[in-house]
Amino acid sequence: MALVTLKEILANTRKEHYAVGGFNFNGYEDAQGIIQGAVSKNSPVILMASMGAVKYIGLHQVAGMVKGMAESVKIPVCLHLDHATDYDLIREAIKCGFTSVMVDASAKDYETNIAESRAIVEFAKDYGCSVEAELGKVGGKEENIVVTDASAAFTDPDDVPRYVEETGIDALAVAIGTVHGFYKSEPKLDFDRLEKIVKITQCPLVLHGGSGVPVEDFKRCVQMGMSKINVGTELKAAYSKTIRKMVGENPESEFDPRKYVGPVKDVCAQIVAGKIDIFGSADKA
Repeated sequence: MALVTLKEILANTRKEHYAVGGFNFNGYEDAQGIIQGAVSKNSPVILMASMGAVKYIGLHQVAGMVKGMAESVKIPVCLHLDHATDYDLIREAIKCGFTSVMVDASAKDYETNIAESRAIVEFAKDYGCSVEAELGKVGGKEENIVVTDASAAFTDPDDVPRYVEETGIDALAVAIGTVHGFYKSEPKLDFDRLEKIVKITQCPLVLHGGSGVPVEDFKRCVQMGMSKINVGTELKAAYSKTIRKMVGENPESEFDPRKYVGPVKDVCAQIVAGKIDIFGSADKA
């Protein structure tokens, strides 16, 4: 299939009580593994490239690679630029074929966040590209996005209706107690806050910082109306551990790089398939 937009891939999520996983990738092997895992479950899937990933691989290379992968399978695939603060990069990603972008102006004041997010939405319209934005600040560290616990701020439900209406975004990332990276202690999610937000907007909601959230918390978020759940650190760690393991197991006479990095595909596929079962998106393709 051709790549689909975030708006399309999330359209039925709240009504049918499932969420679509947004999975970060850093190269060919984990991207292909994410696709494999989704295909095995007949699930829609969102492949997410961070600013660091596109600078490493190349923006047009990412778009071409994932477009080719999507066209070789029968499930809906969305290509999403994750947590982008560089507006030139966002516009370039939209122009070269990304079907969704996240503009992250959450570090700015409320009015500036609205204005900058709306500007990206207006630009994206001409290209049929979806836009996600963030209100509140998700804590933790994700590549070049660092938010200390002290400056992390939960999303204020009262700020949501105007924000969604004036920006025109297709998905809203909310801060309800998750953080980027692995958790030092079990996260305590603010379900009361989530319930309030779900009641006052029909905009699809996004949970960032999905690596390490307990299964029951995931399921509760989805049942309450969460539409997209991001997973990145878990896949990155699995990628690195798998290569270390393969290097340790193979003799020095083994020169085929595919023997070392190939197994990453299967490991990532297993993680993604497991998350899809939790998120409820199996057989929703």
